[in-house]
Amino acid sequence: MAKDSMTRIAYLVTSAHEMTLADGTSHPTGYFAEEALKPYERFVAAGFDVMVITPDGQPPYADPYGLSWFFHYPDEDKDYLASVVRTFARDVDDIRLTLHQNTELGLAAARRAAALLQAQGHTAAEAHRIVSAAARTASRQDRQFADVLAEDGSHGLTREQIQAALDAQRADSERLADERYRTLQAIPGFQHPVALSSLTDADMDQFDAVFVPGGHGPMVDLAGHPDAGRLLAALHRKHAPITALCHGPAVLLSAPERGDGLWLFDGYRMTSFTDEEEDQTEAGLLGMAWLLDVALKNAGAVFDDGPSAWVSHVVVDRNLITGQNPGSTEATADAVIKKLGAAREGVAA
Repeated sequence: MAKDSMTRIAYLVTSAHEMTLADGTSHPTGYFAEEALKPYERFVAAGFDVMVITPDGQPPYADPYGLSWFFHYPDEDKDYLASVVRTFARDVDDIRLTLHQNTELGLAAARRAAALLQAQGHTAAEAHRIVSAAARTASRQDRQFADVLAEDGSHGLTREQIQAALDAQRADSERLADERYRTLQAIPGFQHPVALSSLTDADMDQFDAVFVPGGHGPMVDLAGHPDAGRLLAALHRKHAPITALCHGPAVLLSAPERGDGLWLFDGYRMTSFTDEEEDQTEAGLLGMAWLLDVALKNAGAVFDDGPSAWVSHVVVDRNLITGQNPGSTEATADAVIKKLGAAREGVAA
């Protein structure tokens, strides 16, 4: 693998299809589609040479759970929902939004409902206030957003209109999930990845960074993987960015010991998917065999999670970049681009 001036990213993706739960049963797993696609597209747009790699050279498998519609809100719906939640969740001790509240109560349709209100003659500010009040009540009382909003007859919306907005939002999310999956399937590297085991030490030294997206899969085939350890050591020696998102930091458990006998990342600040978040996932509710944030702490990490579950949170410590959860996807990828840009400017200087 000859070296040239193009920035090279080792895009290390799990190829696991299933994981073993605490009770010994198997459960489907793989990579999370959004976490795999968005950084890949950002890196390609930045002009990087992105090589998709899996531990065994087998095509990576998209976790069916990660293709659920509620992990794929269109950006405009996601941003508007965030603006609504900020009106009543300024203090995380006041209300801590769970995955259930964010996905099962219909709050993502807030933007669509606000548009209906504006069509009835309300200003944008009035519409935002009305849907925010309904979202707060729905979250506090664990009720459907549509039911709460329909109770207030003063705004002129019917229950049927509100439900239609919810249905439209879900349909768009389902289409987006399907679109992202099709896009991933069309990327040659995801169909014919390079086997990590086939890379020599010299090959690994040609990379300028590694990025590991999440999904539970990395806990199956990247934690404790000797070739992943070789890659991490090669990049760490030259202080190149080592980046992992959500469950991707499981790869860090493959890192070898330093000369002093401690883990390569001992004392580094980092984040990952947290126990609190895991307890709300499908696999977490069924019972995980082990938990990532505990394993990282036990290895020697200085664990740094966000102020509450599900919020975007990225930690940068020296050359290590970690993102907490799916909501941290874009920010984590952008941190890599910023770090690599600074490195190239330093070389140019």
